[in-house]
Amino acid sequence: MSASVLRPRGELRRNEPMSRHVSWRAGGVAAHCYLPKDRADLLVFLASRPDRERLHVVGLGSNLLVRDGGLNATVVLTHGALRAVGTVAGKDAHGQLLEVEAGVAAPKVARTAARLGLGGAEFLAGIPGTVGGALAMNAGCYGAEIWDYVVSVTTLDRAGQLRVRTPADYDIGYRHVMLKRSQVQVSRNGRGPMPLEPEAEWFLAARLAFPAGSSDQALQRIRELLSRRVATQPLGQPNAGSVFRNPAGDHAARLIEACGLKGMREGGAEVSYKHANFIVNRGEATALDIETLIQKVQAHVLQKCGVLLATEVKIVGDTA
Repeated sequence: MSASVLRPRGELRRNEPMSRHVSWRAGGVAAHCYLPKDRADLLVFLASRPDRERLHVVGLGSNLLVRDGGLNATVVLTHGALRAVGTVAGKDAHGQLLEVEAGVAAPKVARTAARLGLGGAEFLAGIPGTVGGALAMNAGCYGAEIWDYVVSVTTLDRAGQLRVRTPADYDIGYRHVMLKRSQVQVSRNGRGPMPLEPEAEWFLAARLAFPAGSSDQALQRIRELLSRRVATQPLGQPNAGSVFRNPAGDHAARLIEACGLKGMREGGAEVSYKHANFIVNRGEATALDIETLIQKVQAHVLQKCGVLLATEVKIVGDTA
């Protein structure tokens, strides 16, 4: 049966509260929300959408805030569908290859690699999002970033077309990954190229290479990193991880703390006492509370330190 006569098999929801799907537990509703059954269903769904429909692909929502006015778009949730992780036959010059789908939580990749006797993946235990989100922003911690280990990625565009790409196809930097303009070719139903979009393609899977190591040592390192997270981050309250990027040669948390902003509040949002680069939802925060507090922190740090902090988190949607 051809893809043209296939129908999506997943669940399409209307007016879905995005507070259920972002780690801040705040924000407005999405006009539509699709939960694909699996990889094949995701491709069919994307191919079925109108050309101009706005699409947002979301994993665990650990780096996302949807404004209180909501999102007039379709959100595609990948975490429940793109869950496969496993070894690939053969190795490359950098080690054993793991094929990981975009909806897999990064800590699961760390544990899988450790159990396979591979080293270098332990840092992924400190990233609360999915592999897809980590690839999109070159997430990292403890001195490592995910693109240090990428051999290739599989992407798909809104027409459901698959491509295999290598790191050479991207501009990659600190918390930054952008498909080179020369690589953007989004076509739709044979009608020629689509206009260039900020998200012309989405990550579907990645092949990561990790060198051989000690399983016991890797698992011990993961336990140490997780203990460090518990000790230094407000994991008991809804948050989105580090809100701001570290400026060159410095740390956002140090600047925020130096300005005396720990405990600063806006409605139900608060700069964490435990880690100054975290903003927590004390229970009743709105997306506006969180965004306003972000802006106030930026203004204070700029005024007192002369540094404009750039955000790591992605803010989308309309104001109420």
